[in-house]
Amino acid sequence: AFVDIGLQRNAFLHVGDIRSQRLAGEEVDDSFGRGAIAQRLRVGQEILVQVTKEPMGTKGARVTTYVALPAYYLVLMPTVNYVGVSRRIENDQERRRLRQLADKLRPKGMGVIVRTAAEGASEKDLADDIQFLLQLWNRVEERSKNSRAPALVYQDLRLIRRVVRDLFTEDVSRFLIDSPEEFQRVQDLVSSFAPKLKPALVLHRSSEPVFEATGVERELEKALRRKVWLRSGGYIVIDRTEALTVIDVNTGKYVGKTDLATTIFRTNLEAVGEIVRQITLRDIGGIILVDFIDMENESHRNRVLQALNEAVRGLVLQLPDP
Repeated sequence: AFVDIGLQRNAFLHVGDIRSQRLAGEEVDDSFGRGAIAQRLRVGQEILVQVTKEPMGTKGARVTTYVALPAYYLVLMPTVNYVGVSRRIENDQERRRLRQLADKLRPKGMGVIVRTAAEGASEKDLADDIQFLLQLWNRVEERSKNSRAPALVYQDLRLIRRVVRDLFTEDVSRFLIDSPEEFQRVQDLVSSFAPKLKPALVLHRSSEPVFEATGVERELEKALRRKVWLRSGGYIVIDRTEALTVIDVNTGKYVGKTDLATTIFRTNLEAVGEIVRQITLRDIGGIILVDFIDMENESHRNRVLQALNEAVRGLVLQLPDP
């Protein structure tokens, strides 16, 4: 379905992103992603949606009716009856403790996801997040009822506060900020919910821009190049379109010290790691087509495929919490 959210292009709502809402006289298949859209929605109906993917090119935004409101320790899902724990919390005993606490504290009929930052958190920490998120949801519902579509009823935090909420954990050794005003605001914010993280906050005082001083500018410039060189002398070429991303592997300057088949195999194997790195750096999603150099040796093909599978599994485990 296409939804008018007030932008130039209508947003896209997939049937799998529509929670069950029976229309008068209709029987709806409640299975996730099943059942005709006509059974769930009608033309002119007002619905509450959340943007999950920004508009790009000629495509409108992607939206869902499964609203998710994040705080530091928890994500509240008001329209889903579910309890989940971040996969990055690996200790089984801690996972059970957090799941039990989340199940105990969550409002009836609502869902909660426990984020990685909640590892070791107290019941009060989680309860405070629940209370904050429930108040936020109540405000969203109230504004939704009193607004005429299309209307913006809630907008997420400013960028730096989102970074603190979503990415600032004990795994971060330094959090560099180049504005004294923002540094003070972040210090105050962190003091309120995770004072143990304050030592990682660092004010960048140099006249040299922080991105240049830390090498980020150089990495960003590299990340925007179409051609990316490998250490061996081979390279990959990345072409992005609205439909898919194509990554082509080439031997380039690498001629190898042995036979051609081994040179090709080693280039493909090295390319796997760089491809996964570039997918992360460029935030590439959707359909990705990788064109490796042809390999006649079946064992070489299998080893490259195995390396790619392992690298992609690692990439999935490193994705940020919802």
